[in-house]
Amino acid sequence: MPDYSDLRPHDRPDVRVPVPPVELDAELRARLRECSACILGVGGLGSNIAAMLLRSGLLTMTLVDFDRVDLGNLNRQLFFRDQVGMLKTEALAATLTRIDPDVRLTLVNDTLTAENVADISSGADVVIEAVDRADTKAMIINTVLRDLPNMPLVTASGLAGYGSANAIVTERFADRLFVVGDLTSDVREGHPLFASRVMVAAAHQAHAVIRLLLGFPDP
Repeated sequence: MPDYSDLRPHDRPDVRVPVPPVELDAELRARLRECSACILGVGGLGSNIAAMLLRSGLLTMTLVDFDRVDLGNLNRQLFFRDQVGMLKTEALAATLTRIDPDVRLTLVNDTLTAENVADISSGADVVIEAVDRADTKAMIINTVLRDLPNMPLVTASGLAGYGSANAIVTERFADRLFVVGDLTSDVREGHPLFASRVMVAAAHQAHAVIRLLLGFPDP
């Protein structure tokens, strides 16, 4: 085998990945089938998170968004040209049903506020924040942590631009708060949004949710 040591100037982080017995796979997926997630915002992050969770075995989801599919969304969101103009929740529901017709979806076509976030999210096992606006993100975090004392929350901050995808990580900020991103690359500062980096962050969020639901509280 070739010696690649000279091509790797930086040490890789020491991340241990325990490998469970293969026979546990069916049991783990069955456990996910009994869980539910509430996805607040189904744009670039939320639409891709929903598909990854469904493909992993999670069948019950609440999809929340007030917006409609726009042509400018198609560069990073899981929608198609013939869905332009549709409500995002309904368009995503159609796609998820094609992936797995057994999916169980609750669609909420509403703007998120401090008054309705807790009610919308309370029936889930985990809440996923996937909205664009910084003030709405802050409101969701504050409301969920205050009003839903046992609810884990997976959020994102810093996924725009064309910086290295390796800068996107999952960190545990508090007992129930998990944050994905590089925490700096904000689209409001002029950084463009690329599907590749958005989907790296979406995959981090989806995997954090899977680990939480399977009983692994560390990122």
